[in-house]
Amino acid sequence: GGDLLKITDAELLRFGLFSGMELSDDLLTQLRQEAAYSETKIRAAHMASARMMSKKELRQRLEKKGATQNDAAEIAQRMEELGAVNDEAYAGVIARHYGSMGYGEMRVKQELQRRGVPKELWDAALLQLPDPEEAIERFVQSKCKGTMPDRGQMKKLSDALLRRGFSWNDIRPVLNRMGEDIEE
Repeated sequence: GGDLLKITDAELLRFGLFSGMELSDDLLTQLRQEAAYSETKIRAAHMASARMMSKKELRQRLEKKGATQNDAAEIAQRMEELGAVNDEAYAGVIARHYGSMGYGEMRVKQELQRRGVPKELWDAALLQLPDPEEAIERFVQSKCKGTMPDRGQMKKLSDALLRRGFSWNDIRPVLNRMGEDIEE
């Protein structure tokens, strides 16, 4: 019909295509499906090579680009089998990145969930976080710059640390060392 259909060498060989061949409607439909699948595989390879991502993120991005749910899931699974997508390594990268930025365990868990990393991989990733007391002390020192905070500043510091994903059980000992004892 004069329409342009982009196919790979694999489709050319699989369907035994040759120049001047008349294509039936069924064959044309099959070719379009196979061409879309091949294009999705190529797109997945480009996405996975551009930056690390979880298998779920890859699947969602492929679906957003027009792939069917089945094709996206199958191709994401294949990318994982090939090692192009590795949720465990990705979880570790996320934990180290956010830990180095001074975020606590709860914030890292939020990020792992947002990025689609399976929960069974979280514990191993969270072990890579730095000691929370050291991270809290660095944060407090950067905010106080050598001065002793008053009670109002202590409240602001603790609220900021809670927002950064640290637990109160980790925050309280550090703040207690700085000044007066803080109650629950």
